[in-house]
Formats: sequence, structure tokens, C-alpha cells
Amino acid sequence: MMDPIDLNDDEGQEKRPAKPKGARDDGSAGISAALAGGEVSQRYGGAVKEHLAAYGGVDNEANKTLKINLKSVSEYKVNPDSKAKNFKTQAGFSAEVKETARENAERIINGDKTRVVRTDDVKENSQIGGHTITKNDQLYDHVTLDEHGTIIEGSGSQMKFVGKNPQEALDNLASKKCEKYLDANAELEVPSDYYDEMKADAQARAAALREQAARLRAEGKTDLADKQQAKAEKYEKIHKNLEKSKVSNKDALEARLHPELSTIKDAASLGHRAGIESAKAGALIGGGVSVVKNVVAMASGEKSPEEAALAVAKDTGTAAATSYVTGFGGSLIAGAMRNAENATIRTLSKTSLPAMIVSAAVEAGKTLGKYLNGEIDGTECLVELGEKGTGMISSACFAALGQMVIPIPVVGALVGGMAGYVLNSALYKHVAGALQGAKLAREERIRIEAECEEAIKRIRESRAAMEAVISEYLAGHKAVFQAAFDDMKAALQLGDIDGFIAGANAITCKLGGKPQFNTFSEFDALMQSSEPLRL
Repeated sequence: MMDPIDLNDDEGQEKRPAKPKGARDDGSAGISAALAGGEVSQRYGGAVKEHLAAYGGVDNEANKTLKINLKSVSEYKVNPDSKAKNFKTQAGFSAEVKETARENAERIINGDKTRVVRTDDVKENSQIGGHTITKNDQLYDHVTLDEHGTIIEGSGSQMKFVGKNPQEALDNLASKKCEKYLDANAELEVPSDYYDEMKADAQARAAALREQAARLRAEGKTDLADKQQAKAEKYEKIHKNLEKSKVSNKDALEARLHPELSTIKDAASLGHRAGIESAKAGALIGGGVSVVKNVVAMASGEKSPEEAALAVAKDTGTAAATSYVTGFGGSLIAGAMRNAENATIRTLSKTSLPAMIVSAAVEAGKTLGKYLNGEIDGTECLVELGEKGTGMISSACFAALGQMVIPIPVVGALVGGMAGYVLNSALYKHVAGALQGAKLAREERIRIEAECEEAIKRIRESRAAMEAVISEYLAGHKAVFQAAFDDMKAALQLGDIDGFIAGANAITCKLGGKPQFNTFSEFDALMQSSEPLRL
């Protein structure tokens, strides 16, 4: 029987030192992080989708088109002679859209199935408390729907983004034209930056008016006392009905003038929260696995207690960092997929695929880093990328199945995903073993040996050519990339933001790109400007 063929036994080539057993990175850590962050990406992805729909006005997941959206409001005409006034008024409409998106985003994150909608977006002839909602309804701006789409009684609210300051805004609510809102007992949503002062001022005015009413009544001036008493009761009702909006005056104006920037900020904020939540779960899982692994190493005498403790701390930190990236990116990708026009993409958004995409990118980055550091050659780099990719695709499919079989958040997806990865690896090894261990019929052996010899020759030639191409392409990049990575690592350790940006920009320039900012100050100025952020 012919000896097993070693395709890696390159004649005339320097042998690489054998890697220690178990040193190979199979990507399982990234998979664990992806699966642990999958449920988080789902919730926060749904929240991100609300902001994307608010910007463009189309909610493909809910199959509805909003009457107004941030982009359309930003295109409203403005009178050159009264720009400030026009912007203030139009910002009120942007505030309504933004408030809806932010409120629903929080409800999705918290698992609340009720949804807030603008009254312009409810069904015609809908009623609440005997009031028929009409287009541009004069009584309510928002109502809340239960999970079946029915308006919840008493949920009507009116947004009032008026006045140059909290006192002027309160005067407006106490005016005769706003009595209809108080009579309907509607919630009065006011800018978040006005709320506290308005609340305190309304209470103070009510107390002062009650004192005046008591004094006038003691003086026998009953009619005047009754008027002051009525005013006091109005301010007390205003105080009771005031609600703090999730939008400030500054937020509303920014949404009117720069809707893209406003949307990016909200999406990034949600992504950061998803990343933090995923990092906590990832640290718990990664740290737990590391503790078990290092306790075994200590028991076998392979590591000292100090080395084991250091390894656990490092593994936990790495798992947390990887999970943060997975949660952040996964939530943004899930949000975009949930609002896609294609139904298949929307369906896939509800699996662990978004988190897997980010995790696969992270794992691919690790493999490329190993290549740049000379730990593996070009062929090993490509093989490892392919193996991790197929493993993660298998994990994503089994994760969805596991979540259905075990309907416990995270647990079902984690079990299913890891099972998929193990099965994929087992199948890979089985096929490789079968190819080497198959017993060939004698009459076929000579022919097959000749073909194998020729195939090995061609494989070696192809491998050498591929190595040459890869080396030639990356020769001019490797030094720049390595120096940039070293600078970025040092900057992170020192907390030097500008140094980190400089390192990242070095890579961008080497690849033919043009950095949009060179320092944190320039980045901050960019975020405050109307110029789009190019990702």
C-alpha cells in the first residue's frame, strides 16, 4: 500500500518549526463571542432599524411608509427672511419623528411589544377616548398601540417644542389655546432640556397662586380668589401631565438640519450599548472557559498559579474586546438587514448571521495578522481563512436551529452554533482521512500513483507561484502595516487617541485612501459639521 502523501513536504524549502499542540486558532473563541452576542444584536438591531426607518420613511419590516421622515422634513422650504423661525417650527416635526424612533428603540431593547406612532400614521377614523384622529390631528401627536395594533386608551400625547426658554414654554402651555390638551388630559411632551425647569416652575407658580387665592378669600374677595384658584389648578395639572421627551431642542434642530448625522449618532450610540452588553457576556463566557482550561494546566504542572492567573485575565479581556466589536457591528448590520427590501435578507437578520459576519471579519483579521507577523505562509493563510469561513457558516445555520429547539435566549443559539462548528470540523477531518485511508484496487493503483505524482508536482508549482504573487503584493505593505499596528497598539496602551488615528491613517494611505481626519479634534469637528462621514 502506498505511503500517505504529504502535500506540505516541500522539497528544497526550509522546514517551519512545528507548532505546539493546541496552538492553532480554530476560531472557536470568535464563534462563542458571536453566539453570545447574537441575542443582543437582535434586540439592538431592531432598535437601529427604527432610526433607519425614521430617516428614510420606509419600514420594510412592518410594511408601512411614514407620512413624514427626517429626510423629507430637512427638504422643507425656508423663507430667507425668517430662517430661524422656520427652522424652529420644522424642528418640531423632526422632534416628533425622532421621539417615535427613540421611544420604540427602547421598547424593543426592553422586550416591550407596544409601539408609539405618530397620529398621522394610524389607520383612518381611529379613535381614542371618543376622539376621532384626523390628519394633522389638533389634539394628539402620538398614541401607543398594543401588540395587536390597537390604540391604548389614555395614551394620547402632544409634543410642545415652543418658546425660547423654559419659562416662555410654560407660559405657552398655560395659555388659552392649550386648554384643549388639559381638558383631554393629554400628556405634554416637552424638550428634555426644558423639562426639569418647567416642572419646578409649574409647581412654584401653583403654590404662589394658591397663597394668593387664600389671602384674597380671607379679604372677602371671593371672585378674585376663585380666579387665582383656577389658575393654580391649571398649573398643577400642567405639572402632573408634563412628560420628558427623549429629544432635546438641540437634538430636534440637528435632526432638521443634519438628518444623516443625527441618524448615525443614534445608531452608533445603540451599537455602543450593544457592544458593552455583549462584552459583559463575552467576558463571562471567555473567562469561564479560560478558568477551566488554566486550572487543568495548573493541575498538570504546565503552568504556575501566577501564569494561570495572567492567562485568565488576558483571555477574559480578549473575549470582552472581541464581543464588544461583535455586538457593536452585529447590531448595525442587523438593523440594516431588518429594513432591507428583500424578504430573505430580513429573515436572515433574525438569525445569528449578523453577529457571525462581524465575528468572521474579526477572525479573518487575526489570520491576516499572523501572516503579516510571519507566523504562517500565504497558503496557510488562505486555507485558514477558508476553514474558519465554512465553520462559521455552519455555526450560523445550526445556531438558528438550536434557538428553535432550545427557546432560551443565547443558550439555544450557543449550543446549536457550537454543535454546527464541531460537526463541520469533524466532516472536514473525516473527508481528509478517507482520502488517505481508502484501499485502492490493485489494477487502479499504478494509474492513481502516477496521477498523484503529477498532481503533487502541479500543486507544488501552483503553491510556489501563489506564494510568489502573495509575497510580491504584500512586500510593500507588510512593513507599513506592521509599523502601523505597533503604533496603534502603543497608542491604545497610552490612551493616545491622536496616535491611534495616525496609525490607522497610515494603513489607509498605503491602500490608496485619503483620511477624512487626522486628529480627534478634527474628528469632533467633522461630527459637528454637515459633511457626511465616509465609512
